[in-house]
Amino acid sequence: MSTTTPVLPGVTSEKLPGTAAGRVRKRLNTRAATVVSIIIAVLWTIPTFGLFVSSLRPEQDIKTTGWWTFFSSPAFTLENYNDVLFGRSASSGQLANYFVNSVVITIPSVLFPIAFAAMAAYALSWIKFRGRDWIYVGIFALQIVPLQMALVPLLSFFSRGVTLAGITLMPAWNLDDEQKFIQVWFAHTCFALPFAVFLLHNFVSQLPGELMEAARVDGASHAKIFRTIVLPLITPALASLTIFQFLWVWNDLLVALIFAGGGDETAPLTVRLAELAGTRGNEWQRLTSGAFVAIVIPLLVFLSLQRYFVRGLLTGSVKG
Repeated sequence: MSTTTPVLPGVTSEKLPGTAAGRVRKRLNTRAATVVSIIIAVLWTIPTFGLFVSSLRPEQDIKTTGWWTFFSSPAFTLENYNDVLFGRSASSGQLANYFVNSVVITIPSVLFPIAFAAMAAYALSWIKFRGRDWIYVGIFALQIVPLQMALVPLLSFFSRGVTLAGITLMPAWNLDDEQKFIQVWFAHTCFALPFAVFLLHNFVSQLPGELMEAARVDGASHAKIFRTIVLPLITPALASLTIFQFLWVWNDLLVALIFAGGGDETAPLTVRLAELAGTRGNEWQRLTSGAFVAIVIPLLVFLSLQRYFVRGLLTGSVKG
């Protein structure tokens, strides 16, 4: 006995109403939506383009005229970039050293929380143990706590250690110079873990249970399942989280300034950029070129991971 889907006379299957997602997609593919998207993109890009043009103009032109006058009287110079990167005077940028500090801070501060969060997300999703759900609720609740509230207790933890009833459970860290990078890595890892675990848990928990059962039947351990099955399937989510965390750490000023200090040995780009304008704010022409030096690495990271980023945003949004 066979069954067929009834079709109304005069109405083809293409004319039948689609799903809500299909209707939204159809509206977003119209010419009007395309024009609106282009207008928004242009308006969003104009300030950045103006900043770039200003970074290539002489100091006197930057301070006396707007960037749009460049087209009527163009004048190029790379002196601003040379000054902020390799200048030797105390008032120059000297961003080359700070650039290296930012890389040293950012890479471990991205890798550590993503690695720990991926393992925690798998454990909370596919390993059954008592209190698992309460742990997940607690991790979710930690996202509500403002970062600023944890700065003083964490700084006390580094400088004084942990003492309970007169018993020293953990001594003070007493880190100096380049060793302070460890404090920044630890702080960024702590602050990133709640959101990272929450985000990755949503992806890992949606993986087909049949895959996990088949792997267990074949004798695979949790470590092997995590390494050979879970990690390849959540690559888009890991890429999305990598971009978010990289941009957060690279652009951070507060955490790095508190835990790494403002010295040349450990201070990142953001600390030096805040000082570029001078104590009286009269050297702000350096900020244009300094800003573009600071966005080179984040731009390369985003462009290299954007295909995974888009896929990660869409994964799990549609079921079936």
